[in-house]
Amino acid sequence: MVTVLTDSDIAARLDARTAVGWMRSALLAAHRGELHSPPRVSTSLGDGRLVFTTGALEGEWYGYRSYDSFDSSPGAQVVVVHDLRTGIVRGVAVGNELGPRRVGAIGAVAVDALAVAGASTLGVVGTGVRAWNQLWAISVVRELTEVTVFSRSVERRNAFAARVSAELGLPVVAAPSARETVEGKELVVLATDSPVPVIDASWIAPGSYVTTLGPKQFGRAEFGPDLVARADVAVTDSLAQTAAYDPPFILTGTLQHDRLVSLGAVLAGDVPGPLPGQTVVLCSVGLAGTETYLLAKLLG
Repeated sequence: MVTVLTDSDIAARLDARTAVGWMRSALLAAHRGELHSPPRVSTSLGDGRLVFTTGALEGEWYGYRSYDSFDSSPGAQVVVVHDLRTGIVRGVAVGNELGPRRVGAIGAVAVDALAVAGASTLGVVGTGVRAWNQLWAISVVRELTEVTVFSRSVERRNAFAARVSAELGLPVVAAPSARETVEGKELVVLATDSPVPVIDASWIAPGSYVTTLGPKQFGRAEFGPDLVARADVAVTDSLAQTAAYDPPFILTGTLQHDRLVSLGAVLAGDVPGPLPGQTVVLCSVGLAGTETYLLAKLLG
C-alpha cells in the first residue's frame, strides 16, 4: 500500500523545529551535490500551466511536486516520492500544507545562519500562507519580542495579527503602512503577490536581515534591485533557479545578481557569512526537491 498524507497529517506530524532541521540538512545535501535539485519546469495547458519541481537524493529516492496556475482556489499540490532502487512509489502528499511549511523552514534556516544572533523584532509585509509559515518557523530560531504585520486590507492584517497572537503566542501589532512595519526592524519578511515594490530600500535599517518571497521577475516584482544593492550580503536558496526564470529574474544582467551566493555554501562554511553589522537580503526562489525531501523524511 502507498502511504498517502493529507494536510491534516502534515499539520499533525511536521512541527516547525523538525522542519527547520530537515531543511538545513537538505540545503547542505544540495550544496554537496547529493540532493539533485534542477530548476522547475512547466507546460502550458491553455488557460493555465502545470508546474513541476523535481529532486533526487543519491542512493535513496527521487520524486516531484506538481502544482498548477489555473484560476482555482484553493486547489491542491501533489508531492510524490519513489524508491530510487525499485521505482516503487513510497508515498504521496496531497494538499497545500507541505509546500508552504518547507518555504517557511528554509526562511528560518536563513535567519538562523545570517541574521544577528539577538534579533528579536520582526516586520512582515503580507498576511497570506507564506507569511504565516515564515513566522511559524522563525519563532523557533529567534525569540521574537515584537512582531509587526501589514497588508493593504485592514481586515486581513487584523485577523492575521489575532491568529499570530492566539496560535503562536507572539506579541504582535497590525501596522497601518508597510513603512511602519519594516522601519527599525532587525528582521523583515516580504511575502506578497505584488507586481510592484512594496517597500523602499531606504526603510531597511543597517545591519538588518530581509527575506523576499514574492514575485521577483522583470515586469513583476515585490522589490527592486535597490534592495539588494543596499545589502552587504546577498543570498539565495537556488542559484540555478535564478538563472532559469522566464521572464528573467529581476537581477539578471546586473551586478547585484553576480553578488548572490548560495545559502547552502554559507551553511557549509565554503562562503563567508555576514559580519556583525552587515545588512543581508535573502532572495528565496524555491530550492527544488525540498518538498520531496520533507515527505521522504516523514515517511521514514
